[in-house]
Amino acid sequence: MSTPENLSPVIRSGLEVAPALAAFVEERLLPGLPVTAEAFWSGYAAMLAELAPENARLLAVRDEMQAEIDGFLKARKGKDVSPAEMEAFLRGIGYIVPEGPAFEVTTPDCDPEIATIAGPQLVVPVMNARFALNAANARWGSLYDALYGTDALPGAPAGKGYDAARGAEAVAWAVEFLDGAVPLAGASHSGVSAYAVEDGRLVATVHGDAHGLKDPGQFVGWTDSSFLLSNNGLHIELVIDRDHPVGAASAAGLRDVVLESAMTAIQDCEDSVAAVDAEDKVLAYTNWLGLMKGDLAETFTKAGVEMTRTANPDRTFTTATGTLTLPGRSVLLVRNVGHLMTTDAVRLDGAETPEGMLDAIVTVAAAMHDMARTENRNSRTGSVYVVKPKMHGPDEAAFADRTYARVEDILGLPRNTVKLGVMDEERRTSVNLTECIRAVQGRLAFINTGFLDRTGDEIHTAMQAGPVVPKGEMKTAAWLGAYEDGNVDAGLAAHLDGKGQIGKGMWAKPDAMAEMLVAKIGHPMSGATTAWVPSPTAATLHATHYHKVDVFARQAELKGRERAALSKLLTLPMLGGRNLSANEIAREIDMNCQSILGYVVRWVDQGVGCSKVPDIDDVPLMEDRATLRISAQFLANWLMHGVITEAQIDESLRRMALEVDRQNAGDPAYVAMAPGYDGPAFKAARELIVEGATQPSGYTEPLLHAWRRVAKAAA
Repeated sequence: MSTPENLSPVIRSGLEVAPALAAFVEERLLPGLPVTAEAFWSGYAAMLAELAPENARLLAVRDEMQAEIDGFLKARKGKDVSPAEMEAFLRGIGYIVPEGPAFEVTTPDCDPEIATIAGPQLVVPVMNARFALNAANARWGSLYDALYGTDALPGAPAGKGYDAARGAEAVAWAVEFLDGAVPLAGASHSGVSAYAVEDGRLVATVHGDAHGLKDPGQFVGWTDSSFLLSNNGLHIELVIDRDHPVGAASAAGLRDVVLESAMTAIQDCEDSVAAVDAEDKVLAYTNWLGLMKGDLAETFTKAGVEMTRTANPDRTFTTATGTLTLPGRSVLLVRNVGHLMTTDAVRLDGAETPEGMLDAIVTVAAAMHDMARTENRNSRTGSVYVVKPKMHGPDEAAFADRTYARVEDILGLPRNTVKLGVMDEERRTSVNLTECIRAVQGRLAFINTGFLDRTGDEIHTAMQAGPVVPKGEMKTAAWLGAYEDGNVDAGLAAHLDGKGQIGKGMWAKPDAMAEMLVAKIGHPMSGATTAWVPSPTAATLHATHYHKVDVFARQAELKGRERAALSKLLTLPMLGGRNLSANEIAREIDMNCQSILGYVVRWVDQGVGCSKVPDIDDVPLMEDRATLRISAQFLANWLMHGVITEAQIDESLRRMALEVDRQNAGDPAYVAMAPGYDGPAFKAARELIVEGATQPSGYTEPLLHAWRRVAKAAA
């Protein structure tokens, strides 16, 4: 909540700085670093003076190009625009740039989890300390628990206590997994009565006979109560405890199978948080700093018991030649905001300054504390991993490179200490991905695809062409396959394999683990070394896919294929002359209005940037601003072209508000939207639709931030 104090800025090197931010930087961030407050603020002031105008110019270029595209498509409305015609036009306005000669990414010093190990990736709102720690600690996860407590197994546990029958099903599933990932020579793990180490080798006793591993090199080490194996670069720990009920039921005393799960995790300052002022930004920065210093702790009550969560320590195993220490936590990346938004936490000449630049200097400075640690480090190579979202094309990628180089200079860091993740989620980046990679080739550590944001930009770019296909049909649109394949193709062509991550998007159904186990193996099969999951449990289950698929071998196979066709990428997803029934249209309106309201009411009223939101059929889905962007842009498109009317939108919003109120009835902090329909959340949801066509690139942030500030002021 705003107070008179934080409305009165303090002056630092000519900058007007919110007192809460100044205090955080000077009292918590900088102590212990070889950077004085004077050097920090003077360097940042000079950086803003030089780079903020360029940031504004790049945003103006976005608007100018979109205006030209709007005019081109509006003049051809009702006519088919061929990909060739579209390509020629886009090249003519500089939207598509010429592709230069072959090159290789040269990023130095990436940790193995980024460069050479394939596995799941979590994304978590850094403003929530408990969630942030959960993600950090998701490096290791119980396969038994992930199976037992989800629909990965049919049915559900019986009764309130331990269901031995379901436990046996989990054990049987895990045994089948072990037989595939780390098979024994001439036997199955199901028949093991004892595991032991003999002469540095793992030996399993099956029906009185000794059996080693089919590949003895998969045995890594042991502790007094466990055995460590590996497959495709990922570790599997067999935990022995004959006194535990699960272990007692196992002839081998096998209490659990623990998998290396979320190898990396993105601590998010962007899409999954609702940070609209200095107070919010300081909370995000405080949690990130705590993770980097290793002292973040969160106390909470669970099942009536008070608990304190901290980051897990590293894990040490005995080996045949000595000891092996493995990280106890995921390698953490931090997602900064994009180039669009500005913040009043720092003003220059009375004007707000780019929020992404503030994220850059503060989050990188915080990571310097990790470099000073001697144990339990996040990056053992001394790198800082920053994910940069929502960039449009090579010039913006090059600008990000300049920005982080400037941060390195201010903080006294060697060049390319900051490793950059480029999110391929905007159309101008997709069609120029090779040149975007070239622009950051010395620090690139990550590229990925994001279907939802990318679809939102696809709709916004094609807004004037006519009505688009229903939202659910976007998954089969021609452009999408070319987009997903093209991302991998560009990464492999630039030799990112073995140096950084090629990633895929989120599994949005956190309670549908059986479906995920069937579908998400497609991500490692696509050549992606990582893919996003919504929870630590999902990370453990998704990790089994990386045991089944050797991603680096798969990448070697894919290098020989023909690159994804630009013509498909430029094929607009238009409805054309197809007529939809009144019921089909009404269903689309209701589904999207309900989705928008369900997410926005938590964002605006409660400051929750990402959560499990029930859809119109009460199926929980993970929602963040990317899902909101596509829903809002879809309805804005249909509204513009007369498929639906504003009156239909208003009627649906009111009915769906009643549904969302019902779905949130158990939340004591929830404020109902009906019957007044006049609160900031409801108004924000409506504006996102009716003003969606005029929002910059179809982004939701400007309206969400404005209405969240209204709600905070009212509170």
